[in-house]
Amino acid sequence: MCLGAAWREVRDNKDFDKVLDMVKTINSKGLEVCATLGMVTEDQAKRLAEAGLYAYNHNLDTSEENYNNIISTRNYDDRLNTIKNVRKAGLTVCSGGIIGMGEAIEDRVGMLYTLSLLRPQQESVPINALVAVEGTPLAEQPPVPIWDMVRMIATTRIILPKTAVRLSAGRQEMSLEGQALCFLAGANSIFAGEKLLTTPNPAYNQDMEMFKLLGLSPKKAFADKPKEELV
Repeated sequence: MCLGAAWREVRDNKDFDKVLDMVKTINSKGLEVCATLGMVTEDQAKRLAEAGLYAYNHNLDTSEENYNNIISTRNYDDRLNTIKNVRKAGLTVCSGGIIGMGEAIEDRVGMLYTLSLLRPQQESVPINALVAVEGTPLAEQPPVPIWDMVRMIATTRIILPKTAVRLSAGRQEMSLEGQALCFLAGANSIFAGEKLLTTPNPAYNQDMEMFKLLGLSPKKAFADKPKEELV
């Protein structure tokens, strides 16, 4: 279960205390808990780990060269420092990006190259297709061609062989055949539920029917922690 908050960074206040309580409660139910809360300090990451958090998501979004064209609320080093703080706390890392924001092919390669340099290799990498939202600066961006998603997933699979590749945002606009190609290209995880943060997501029953048609079996929950010698 993934908890998301629309924060630039975590602050040591009652809101963070509530998140810690949520993590403890969900963890006590036998569920793995992931959180994406914005930038965190090493101490905050440790408090999350002590509460029972399994994974922390903090996407790079795009290449370092293209980053300032997309985001102004923080810089690329802020992203990388948060990932380092999460690792130091002994949490698993989930970090990926978005395609379809007007970036060049070189920017997609640059993002994957940066992710490939993380040590140890992150446990999961979400590959998102931009969902254009009316009223935002990227509202007029054309839909991401399915072949672009297939190529991105296949390249990620090769570059990050030990990492779970997550077929993430944008699935609502993909056909069953398109998603099947993404699985064949190397995707081995999806986000299930009605909404993925702020954008629509296929219904759970719809995903289960897709799995049945494609002969895929959902993996049972597990809770492997990063190996100590790699942290």
